[in-house]
Amino acid sequence: MSYTPPAIRKVNVVRYVTPLREGGSLPAIVEADDDFLYVAKFRGAGQGTKALIADLIGAELARAAGLKVPELVLVELDEAFGRTEPDEEIQDLLKGSTGTNLGVHYLSGAISFDPVVNKADAMLASKIVWLDALLTNVDRTAKNTNMLVWNRELWMIDFGACLYFHHSWDNWEQLAMSPFTNVKSHVLLAQASQLDEADKLLAAVVTPELLNAILRSIPDDWLKGHGSPDEMRRVYHEFITRRIAASSIFLKEAQDASAKLI
Repeated sequence: MSYTPPAIRKVNVVRYVTPLREGGSLPAIVEADDDFLYVAKFRGAGQGTKALIADLIGAELARAAGLKVPELVLVELDEAFGRTEPDEEIQDLLKGSTGTNLGVHYLSGAISFDPVVNKADAMLASKIVWLDALLTNVDRTAKNTNMLVWNRELWMIDFGACLYFHHSWDNWEQLAMSPFTNVKSHVLLAQASQLDEADKLLAAVVTPELLNAILRSIPDDWLKGHGSPDEMRRVYHEFITRRIAASSIFLKEAQDASAKLI
């Protein structure tokens, strides 16, 4: 059965609640006009809209893979918020983020995944490692797991460090066919003992049609600087489909790294 990603809703920020200073990009908890709280990722942060694009693609592919991911929304930020914020650093960030940003539903009471305390079963860990290797996610390590435990279930957050080829846009064809050496630092690698099974399952899930649907949900004004929005969508599509077609390359890298842990 084919999977159709959910439509991404649009909301408007009505209240800036508090910054989250764990990361360098200063995401924040905001309240929207649907009365829900979201973790807002801002286009005015250091990596700009590229981090938002990676986050959206990664989160929606994870959802398609059957992983738990909080709802994503497109967050509209009015320029008035930048004028009323007393903190100059946050004020500059908000002024530079007027327009469409990315929001992640806030999971109240969630705790960070602790690899010493929390465990994932073999298939779940294998799916996560496979997906992060596919997307070249350099930021799911023991130091920064980017996973939460909420209602006793594992939830995936923050895919903004994926698809790092788009920060230079050079040589993406070669990078699409390369192993992912950072997999050796993946927080779940030791538990990912079913990578072959995950490869067969997820390679069938991530279809060209699914990728097209996800890429169409990216706002055009996030896709600037390397051709037209549609041309950039084509490169993202081609990069991911090429990696899937040659998944044996990054799969072997992960399995070899896993064997060294034993």
